[in-house]
Amino acid sequence: MRLVTFDRGHNDLRIGAVNPAGNIVDLNLAYELYLGEAQQEGAAARMAAARVPADMRSLFEGGDHSLRAAKDALQYAMNTPARVTAPSGHTLIYAPGAVRLKAPIQPRKFFHTAGNFREHHEEAQKAGFSHPVLPWIVFFQNVDAIIGPDEPIVYPEHLTQELDYELELAVVLKKSGKHVTPEQARDYIGGYLIFNDITARDIQRQEMKSGVFSFCKGIDTFCPLGPCIVTPDEMPNPQKLAMKLRVNGQLRQESNSSKMSVTIPEIISHYSPMGYSAGDVLSTGTVSGVAAFSADPKSLFLKPGDVIECEIDGIGILRNPVISWQQAQAGRAANAG
Repeated sequence: MRLVTFDRGHNDLRIGAVNPAGNIVDLNLAYELYLGEAQQEGAAARMAAARVPADMRSLFEGGDHSLRAAKDALQYAMNTPARVTAPSGHTLIYAPGAVRLKAPIQPRKFFHTAGNFREHHEEAQKAGFSHPVLPWIVFFQNVDAIIGPDEPIVYPEHLTQELDYELELAVVLKKSGKHVTPEQARDYIGGYLIFNDITARDIQRQEMKSGVFSFCKGIDTFCPLGPCIVTPDEMPNPQKLAMKLRVNGQLRQESNSSKMSVTIPEIISHYSPMGYSAGDVLSTGTVSGVAAFSADPKSLFLKPGDVIECEIDGIGILRNPVISWQQAQAGRAANAG
């Protein structure tokens, strides 16, 4: 499945799945329909709310049971294409563009991996911008900084003059656990999505003098995530995915997930003593080609008006514009009015 979170208006968030035609099926309503019509269940709405809740993290907290129910719901909706509304009168299937996609999930914890792609670490060393990474490090991302597809990245000019991008593959976990072996880790993977690790390099340069960094990556809107979560059954080999990042159509990063120093199961295992909750997200590190480590960083750093496109095979494109702090403040004032 290709799972999404969407806003059907006035911040009314729902979860859905993208069908082969590109339409979005409301999974909670589709499961209610499936229970009522196919299963003749009298308490269809109540059972649907429990098994396929309208919140993505709650869906993953249901583990395989909820994911199987969601798949049944999607299949039933695909087999009854004439049904466009649920018994409640709400729309069941939305055409592309009829709703706004949001960040697919709001995790409790976001485990952030740095240095996993040696190509990125090596270019950082050449630029004199790194301390030893053996072979990777972990820190936590600020989950309140998460934004979704087409939502703006705010350039805080009063904080940084060196705004950069980092394309990453991220993983959603479908169950809680601790002390997981690499062999067990595959059973924890609920899906894959794209993460753009926006970074203020001038702030990072100062933070790294103490051997840490987090503020440079955790500022509001610095965590674009999406556009969907692709479940493992549709991603047979996540360690062999082409990865590209473009700014205003110009290719900046290009690599492959096969170039990771440590695999996704090894990352999951390594972080697991800290404990996982279902719906947690892990990033897996960025590839070479960031602006800061190029021959002419100043010409490549992000600026208001830029549009970033992150693309990973099998997942899609995560697109976000960059706007100025002043534009963001004006927008907030208009919305408040």
